[in-house]
Amino acid sequence: MTSEQATRDDAEAVAIAALGFVASDPELMSRFLAISGIDPSMIRKAAGEPGFLAGVLDFVLAHEPTLLRFADESGRNPASVLAARRKLPNGDDRYEVST
Repeated sequence: MTSEQATRDDAEAVAIAALGFVASDPELMSRFLAISGIDPSMIRKAAGEPGFLAGVLDFVLAHEPTLLRFADESGRNPASVLAARRKLPNGDDRYEVST
């Protein structure tokens, strides 16, 4: 496994933790489902789609109180959540550039 892959795997782990955080709060989950348009029964399937985990981090990052609560509860620095987002699809201009 390359260090780039490990970094992406770490970013996905942050996003999975964020999804668990959102899912554990009925109000956040309701808002996430409304914004994303995903049916609750489709979460597992959607989680395997490219960009879904990035979307979870986008959701958390879009609302500072949610970000700060997630960071606090997960023991992360809020900046690390943004750094993880940048390692996922559409996080920056370099994600899918061919070499």
